[in-house]
Amino acid sequence: MRLKWAVSILVLVVTPLFGCEGSNDGEVADMVLVNGKVVTVDATLPEAGGVAIKGHTILAVGTSDEVAEFIGPETRIVDLEGQLAIPGFVEAHGHWMSLGQSKMVLDLNQARTWDEIVRMVGEAAANAEPGEWILGRGWHQEKWDEVPMPNVDGVPLHASLTAVSPENPVDLGHASGHAAFANALAMDLAGIDATTPDPPGGTIVKDATGQPTGLLRETAQRLVDRAIAHSREGLSAEEVDAEAREAVRLAGEDALSKGVTSFHDAGADFATIDFFKKLEGEGNLPVRLYVMVRRESNEDMAERLPQYKMLPEGNDYLTVRSIKRQVDGALGAHGAWLLEPYEDHESSGLVLETLEDIMGTARVAIQHGFQVNTHAIGDRGNREILDLYQQAFEEAGVMGEDLRWRIEHAQHLHPDDVGRFAELDVIPSMQAIHCTSDAPWVYEKLGDERAESGAYLWRDLIDSGAVVNNGTDTPVENVDPIPSFYASVTRIMPNGEVFFPDQVMTREEALQSYTLNGAYSAFEEDVKGSLTPGKYADIVVLSKDIMTIPAEEIPTAEVVYTIVGGEIKYRREE
Repeated sequence: MRLKWAVSILVLVVTPLFGCEGSNDGEVADMVLVNGKVVTVDATLPEAGGVAIKGHTILAVGTSDEVAEFIGPETRIVDLEGQLAIPGFVEAHGHWMSLGQSKMVLDLNQARTWDEIVRMVGEAAANAEPGEWILGRGWHQEKWDEVPMPNVDGVPLHASLTAVSPENPVDLGHASGHAAFANALAMDLAGIDATTPDPPGGTIVKDATGQPTGLLRETAQRLVDRAIAHSREGLSAEEVDAEAREAVRLAGEDALSKGVTSFHDAGADFATIDFFKKLEGEGNLPVRLYVMVRRESNEDMAERLPQYKMLPEGNDYLTVRSIKRQVDGALGAHGAWLLEPYEDHESSGLVLETLEDIMGTARVAIQHGFQVNTHAIGDRGNREILDLYQQAFEEAGVMGEDLRWRIEHAQHLHPDDVGRFAELDVIPSMQAIHCTSDAPWVYEKLGDERAESGAYLWRDLIDSGAVVNNGTDTPVENVDPIPSFYASVTRIMPNGEVFFPDQVMTREEALQSYTLNGAYSAFEEDVKGSLTPGKYADIVVLSKDIMTIPAEEIPTAEVVYTIVGGEIKYRREE
């Protein structure tokens, strides 16, 4: 089904109506926002001038004068000074703990050359104890100013990295999360040498002599991950807990400063969900998390899902009702599963999790009332998962509209499969920023024809009736919704060129993709996603009106306030 801008049936009838009509029945607000432009994402009143808040929900929306009628002696008054207020941004696909952890390692996102990365690692090694792991994340060979020499597939050999860190193992994650680069000591500790076979769903990249280069694609990364885990076995439970709490704090600090009030966490195991439960009980979750169960066997999920299912209640910060699976990898690492081989590589990608096992998850999910959200980037991966979902629906005699299953990313589609999302009521959970970030090298991976006919088809999907949500896949990209909103409405690449402008969203569609559609794709449109009385008072105030300013000014808009459940959790310092 196509989700319209507003769904008046979702307005909770027990709350005050839009436009206070001069009467508030004695209600007094805890906070009112006045003198602003309020874009509600609710068709019953698309724009207003103020919002009244009581407790953690919206009390009323109307003109500034109308909401002022709810002001009492203790009401906090926030003068918006003409600025834009919108529903809180819903990050519909990110990695919560990874976002926080990315702030605790070397940040390689801005590195423009391999030599710069080597220098950063060398400096870290000089200040580290021998044997201490040096970790980093964010490198991307397609974004470097020059191709390192020598190289395999545009990625260097480990010699220079090994030379600056001979006594410290090094593991550097690719920006996509679908590859990593290790030095010699890290590979030794992981047991990787010329004789090590590729694991299922992964590649240990080797040079012409058969020696590992240091590049590990997809599941091959786990060999080094296990070595890192072994090195941490001596940490106390208190130390592990303190590290995890710091990651949550850093993730929250970043998300709130960017206006993110809800975050769909694309993968947490039961132990991590237990940790989130503890933090929620303490009041220490900074934003609302919608968590997808990940890396648990079908057998364990069949047994334990009932005790982990959590639906929103009250001012809830933790929801669990979905499962994350992954059929392929990323395009940049040649891991996306394609119908035809890559233009620049002799493969059609990788299958990371078998269709048989994902089908087992589908059956378990239907049995326990869980959503299934499967990562699929390549056109073959998307087709296979659409086929699998359809088979699961037919086998169980259920409707896709009731289940709201998702395909995470849905980046590259065969034109024949575009309409199937709406037909099956499958949600393409997309990240607009990936389009403009990746577009410069999509041509070389797919060729001109496949790039035009199948890459990031937001317009075609929306026009077909599909519900498209939005996000960043953070820490793959910055969690900031503004660049992704800008990409949604312009498709302008960093070089200033436009990547197939016929596929742009309107600004209204882009805002809905980041608010109401995000809520809908988590079954939460009755409590969030629009500024409607009775829903959560999750609100973002921006310094500029991104709905009307010239497109080139959109990236300069900043978050002034982030309000979650009626509480100002971030305020920009002048």
